[in-house]
Amino acid sequence: MTQLELALNNKSSELMEAVSKKEGVSVSFLKKGIASGIIVIPNNKKRRIKKPCAIGKGLSTKINVNIGTSGDEIDVGDELQKLKAACVAGADTVMDLSVGGDIPKIRKTLIKDSDIPFGTVPIYEAAQSAAKNKGSLLKMTAKDILEVIRSQAEGGVDFMTIHSGVTQKTVALVKKSPRVLDIVSRGGAMLASWMFNNKKENPFYECFDEILDIAYEYDITLSLGDGLRPGSILDATDSAQIGELRLLGKLARRSRKRNVQVMIEGPGHVPLNQIQKNIDLQKKLCDNAPFYVLGPLVTDIASTRDHISGAIGGALAASLGADFLCVVSPAEHLRHPSVEDVREGVIASKIAAHSADIVKGVKGALNWDREMSLARKKRDWKKQISLSIDPERAQEYRDSSKPKDTDVCTMCSEFCSIKLVEECLRV
Repeated sequence: MTQLELALNNKSSELMEAVSKKEGVSVSFLKKGIASGIIVIPNNKKRRIKKPCAIGKGLSTKINVNIGTSGDEIDVGDELQKLKAACVAGADTVMDLSVGGDIPKIRKTLIKDSDIPFGTVPIYEAAQSAAKNKGSLLKMTAKDILEVIRSQAEGGVDFMTIHSGVTQKTVALVKKSPRVLDIVSRGGAMLASWMFNNKKENPFYECFDEILDIAYEYDITLSLGDGLRPGSILDATDSAQIGELRLLGKLARRSRKRNVQVMIEGPGHVPLNQIQKNIDLQKKLCDNAPFYVLGPLVTDIASTRDHISGAIGGALAASLGADFLCVVSPAEHLRHPSVEDVREGVIASKIAAHSADIVKGVKGALNWDREMSLARKKRDWKKQISLSIDPERAQEYRDSSKPKDTDVCTMCSEFCSIKLVEECLRV
């Protein structure tokens, strides 16, 4: 039985019990959330995760980091370093987005070293395999796609981005719209190109029942991908994006009926004043399924600082109800990310997630800030550093400064506001 099936039958599992302790919620709370489709626990039946997590309403906001090779950067050692750095920095899940090299071998290497839930985007392997073995991604078949999904499932993948919302009908909405950037999703573009050239419907949509069969067999959580997400804030919340979202809501209902856990992926580039509308629409159209957002990025001009743009949008989106944030790195839109890019992106997303958890009233979230404030009042530098979102960098900053009075820092020195007020209040 899948986790959803167990919950619907009011049965618990070892996985639910482990996650309930980690989240600080009861098993009954988890079961109720899973049964109603507002919480998912990504965990393939064939894999035992050391650090499992649950995603959804009433839980802490989770973050995912993307790693993986490209056609120009094929070094599995680098990707392993990124995985390690991401886990140390606090990522809750990881996805392998490899499109270069021996993808099955790369995935096997990465998943072996992953202590956290592991996701993939099957269209990437299917397209690369067709290009390599048949000469073009356009020669990819539905059979090829299903074989890739089954192979990844057998290999232990916990959740998969499935681009079933990119259809002839929804792509037609892109053609009619005045978009600045038509389709920026790599998976969405691959499928749109395949459909146009083959004059056929998207296999991920036409074979959705077969995909559900595989997902059910391995208890894989489906992450319904937003292949038509906006790639510019000027395109946000348009008819193509919303048309695809409506279809994803219908597919989510089909998934739940088959006892398959499901979440919904969302934009993308969205200005601050449209984030509330996007969250409300997703929750309404998709029956409150967990919402997984890429950022959202609130401006298009933040090159080399897109992790900040994404953190701003992510904090607001999560505070309004988004459940899962995808890490945006400083390298976004410019290059394949380095280990340091991944690390910086994870930390920015962790700040966004925690900021939102304070607003959501997640149990224990505010205690972290309270402890830090008290440590600052006492000028307990050791504790301040240990409580930092990035203790390693905090220690480097402290060590790099040489205050004459080690009780303070070099910003204010003898004019430390906390110390001055402390002394006068004693009188």
